[in-house]
Amino acid sequence: MKTIKIIKNDITQIAVEAIVNAANTSLLGGGGVDGAIHRKGGAAILADCQKIRAKQGGCAVGEAVMTTAGLLPAKYVIHTVGPTWVGGQNNETKLLENAYRNSFRLAEALALKSVAFPNISTGIYRFPKQLAAQIAFTSIADELRNGRSVEEVVFVCFDEENFNIYQMLKDELKLEDIVVI
Repeated sequence: MKTIKIIKNDITQIAVEAIVNAANTSLLGGGGVDGAIHRKGGAAILADCQKIRAKQGGCAVGEAVMTTAGLLPAKYVIHTVGPTWVGGQNNETKLLENAYRNSFRLAEALALKSVAFPNISTGIYRFPKQLAAQIAFTSIADELRNGRSVEEVVFVCFDEENFNIYQMLKDELKLEDIVVI
């Protein structure tokens, strides 16, 4: 049975095959979860990001790329760039959906079994947390249903507000074919 877990924790401490990083387009680290992943993962993550930059110039909003996880308990980091919220008039909802879907599809392409996602774009990018959680849940549930290898997705909420939003959504969405805990 495929599973979605919701936890309140620091994503850099989660032992799954891949963690998703809410990166910026430069892939050079930044604040929030991006900075924490780069700091705790060590120089190997930055080195891989620099190789990606040299090859393709970074990562576009809604897209995803993969690096080693360095010193983190995961094997890989999937870096995705979520949109900055500017009132919902610039395709932000579709771009956020793409960030989740493209990250999941990269995990599928690597035949991974487990992947953990942070709350993408809800920090300094100011995406409304309730809407972001709905997009995350529906996109990932859809991908999980259609996926072949990924069996477990963990939504890792860093703050209490996001954790509570995800807990409420899990009861509202009634995903009969996916276990949500």
